[in-house]
Amino acid sequence: MGKTYERIDGRLRTFIEEQPLFFTATAPLDGDGTVNLSPKGVRGSFAVLDERTVAYLDFAGSNAETIAHLRENGRITLMWCAFQGPPNIVRVHGRGEPVFRDDPRFPALLGHFPGVDPVPHGLRAVIVVTAGLIRDTCGYAVPFMTYDEDRSLHADRFRREDDGSLSAYFEKKPDIPTSIDGLPGLPLPLPGMPALRAD
Repeated sequence: MGKTYERIDGRLRTFIEEQPLFFTATAPLDGDGTVNLSPKGVRGSFAVLDERTVAYLDFAGSNAETIAHLRENGRITLMWCAFQGPPNIVRVHGRGEPVFRDDPRFPALLGHFPGVDPVPHGLRAVIVVTAGLIRDTCGYAVPFMTYDEDRSLHADRFRREDDGSLSAYFEKKPDIPTSIDGLPGLPLPLPGMPALRAD
């Protein structure tokens, strides 16, 4: 019942861009390490860069498992579910890379997210994923659920921080500089947010 795609375009691209929620899964190479699964929301924080490359904004949180796993081995799976309309599940299996604030590519990557202001969310990195395998499955068992709106709590919490206080917040969290399993996580101190071009 599943189908494999060569590229992210057409109806497939439309489907994933319309979803208000997606999930990321990563794991360390150590077979005893902790598998991580994270929900990702905030409208406008996901973008299709080309037919085999996607990216999303990595916001402040209480850990940095995805970043740590990607720095170690690059493996990642993204998943979208249809909670409304025809049933569908799409997975992009690929290689990911966290692009940090002090990377020369960072300002240009931010240009792919015109619909969201990253500053109130404590933006840490842009995660860029190159697809290796793109598949969909039926999603017959996924329930119908309605999307009302994004929560404002994340932006309300982190808009109070400037670059210095945000870095201090990250340094106090044990699972941000290193992962749960002790892998290198978010590099600290956090570089300042680069100037964003108005063009």
